[in-house]
Amino acid sequence: MSGVQLYVSSVSASREVRSQQSEVERVLEIKRIKYEQIDISVSEALLKEMRSRAGDPNALPPQIFNGDSYCGDYQQFYDAVENEEIDQFLQLG
Repeated sequence: MSGVQLYVSSVSASREVRSQQSEVERVLEIKRIKYEQIDISVSEALLKEMRSRAGDPNALPPQIFNGDSYCGDYQQFYDAVENEEIDQFLQLG
C-alpha cells in the first residue's frame, strides 16, 4: 500500500465518529492531499485490519496511515493540524 489511507465507517451510529471522519476528509481536501478512503463497514476483515495496523484492538475510525506506516487517530490528526504539522504527521515528502 502506498499513499495516505483513511479508515472510516459509513454506517457509524456515533455522531462523534461521523464528525471526526468529516473533519479529516475536509482538511485533506482543502490541503489537496490525495488519500484512499477505506470503509470498514463493508467487511469485518477491514475492521480487523485497521485495528491490527493501528496496534489497538479497540481502535475506532478515523484511523490514518501512509503506506505501511501508522500516522495516528483523529486526536493526533487534530493536534497536527492545530500545530501546523500536518505534513510531518502524514509523513509527506
